[in-house]
Amino acid sequence: MCSFVQKDSQTETSKAFGTLFIYIAIAIAGGAVFGEVAIKFHASIYGVALIWLASFVVTFGINFRRLKRILFSVRMRMNNSISWPIGAKIVNGVCWAAPFATIGLFPSLYQYLILIGIGSGNLSTYLFLKRLNGINNMGQMIVGVISVISIPVSIWFDETVLISNHNLAVFISRILISVAYGVGGIYTLIKKS
Repeated sequence: MCSFVQKDSQTETSKAFGTLFIYIAIAIAGGAVFGEVAIKFHASIYGVALIWLASFVVTFGINFRRLKRILFSVRMRMNNSISWPIGAKIVNGVCWAAPFATIGLFPSLYQYLILIGIGSGNLSTYLFLKRLNGINNMGQMIVGVISVISIPVSIWFDETVLISNHNLAVFISRILISVAYGVGGIYTLIKKS
């Protein structure tokens, strides 16, 4: 009975992560599309930032009732990382934070650094959860793998096809992030338990 309840709880948590990933994908796609439109109409950087904020607020706000359950499941999953050895916590933290922290040093590479951060962060979290907690969140692995694979794709677009349009290259990298989260979320929601 305990094993069945634990499996049911893990399934519910995985589904919560799948839904969260889809919300993130929608918010990023909305921010990217509406932000790009605003840039075309010469909106200020504050206007574009407001559009991004609104995209997340609207996406998560519409689903607020479901979001409370999702956040509870996310918090329960994150509690697993508290028991990790200090080395695992450091490696995982570096995988998530180092690429984002590096943006200040290399601002012209920020779209690639974001892909690296999302890819390495999700992959390291997946590997540690699987190895240390026995949790196999394939959706998170998919987000990480697609993000890492998107780096050369994004570079290719930036250096060849869109060489004269940096804004469009940044837009493509944002859409690739949205696709990564969307595919990971959809996989998690439709996979058999």
